[in-house]
Amino acid sequence: MRPSITIALTAAVVAWAAPAPMPTPPGIPSDSTARTLLAGLKVAVPGSGSDYDRTLFPHWINIAGTCDAREYVLKRDGDGVVVNSACVPLSGDWVSPYDNAKFTNASKLDIDHMVPLKNAWISGASSWTTQRRQDFANDVTRPQLWAVSASSNRSKGDKSPDKWKPPLSSFYCTYAKSWIDVKSAYALTISSAEKTALGSMLDSC
Repeated sequence: MRPSITIALTAAVVAWAAPAPMPTPPGIPSDSTARTLLAGLKVAVPGSGSDYDRTLFPHWINIAGTCDAREYVLKRDGDGVVVNSACVPLSGDWVSPYDNAKFTNASKLDIDHMVPLKNAWISGASSWTTQRRQDFANDVTRPQLWAVSASSNRSKGDKSPDKWKPPLSSFYCTYAKSWIDVKSAYALTISSAEKTALGSMLDSC
């Protein structure tokens, strides 16, 4: 009996200790679908952005239960995340997909808009209603919101893929597919340089 009990307990400990796959945002298209979507995006000269204001995109609204969009993403993208009754993460493990930086403190992470709010503004969102801009800024149904290191998010700012790419080149494929999916879903335009950069990143898939 003792040997079998020991084996069973060992197996249970191994199963418990094995790290779970890190979740990623939903809606990332396949390589072929991404290329089709990219071909269908309208190429246009971006607006100046002089009239952009971040407050025009109400964000971090309530998404589920007591969780706002930021808390929802932190819970979704972390491993073993424990939250309190207000949905504030108390503990967990996170890996920033942009640079592979690892965290155990949620406050050290930013929630990045894959397509930055200002980029959306200069590529079509300036004509949207406030409700649509709110939907865009809090969209958890597509690969628009990501838990990433603060340093990578600040480095990216509102830059498009022709001006900024993730430090982790192995993430280029997912980054490009996510960007394309969001722009396609919201019928946003892209610049010619942006299209070229996205096509190049898809070549890494």
